[in-house]
Amino acid sequence: MPAPRSLPRSAVPSFEDILYEVAGGRATITINRPDRLNAFRSQTIRELAEAFEAAADDEAVGVIVFTGAGDRAFCVGGDVRDPTRTLAQKRALHHLHDRLGLAIRNNGKPIVVKVRGYCIGGGNELNVLCDLTITGESGRFGQAGPKIGSAPLWWGCQLLPATVGEKKAREILYLTRQYTAEEALQMGLVNKVVPDGDLDAEVDAWCDQILRRSPQGLRLAKIALNAQTDQLYGAVQHGLELVALNHVHGVEPAEGIASFQEKRPADWRKFRGGEGPEPG
Repeated sequence: MPAPRSLPRSAVPSFEDILYEVAGGRATITINRPDRLNAFRSQTIRELAEAFEAAADDEAVGVIVFTGAGDRAFCVGGDVRDPTRTLAQKRALHHLHDRLGLAIRNNGKPIVVKVRGYCIGGGNELNVLCDLTITGESGRFGQAGPKIGSAPLWWGCQLLPATVGEKKAREILYLTRQYTAEEALQMGLVNKVVPDGDLDAEVDAWCDQILRRSPQGLRLAKIALNAQTDQLYGAVQHGLELVALNHVHGVEPAEGIASFQEKRPADWRKFRGGEGPEPG
């Protein structure tokens, strides 16, 4: 494979939170925050949107590989150290999420997610937004919304039923369990599981096969496959507005995020009149 090259500075701004490379007909986009398990902040979302838009416009790119730096995680969702404190800030962040979601779904090129380790919360929403997923055996998948007083309303609630079925989606969202790579394969959340040491080669093999197919045919197929779930866009917009209101003014997200930061169980009993099990 040719040595990776970066797009010209005029085409793609310099990045801090991600890596962007183009080689051999593929663009590789990497969340480069391994010290935070590749959790994303506002800047990360902005840079990801710019990278996916650049890949869409680069005629040399036929397939996109999306991954996370290091061996511990693809992405664990939003970084709680990057809070949005006002409704205007939260809406601005959600406009960025909207831009990224559209950059992923509407770029006309297959996107292959490469997973090692955790793919949780907003990381799993990124997973379901993309086309194909190949994971190492270390992959761990799930959602975290109700753990922190929220819900995955940025395409998670909307796309999971179409991906894994209605009943399984409700299990994933209500119980917030983590699933092994093999369990994710069985439910249709990923396409292939391989030993971690074989992951790069397997992704290369899938990309090579995609690059032997017609670019226009792939574009048409992606548009057609997205047509039904594109109708969910309105639900995503409503969801993002509800999350903005809830996270700024809601007492339950405040408890959920505080418990996470303080490394203690959240106490949801006070929101049920003191009823329910002890925290833990």
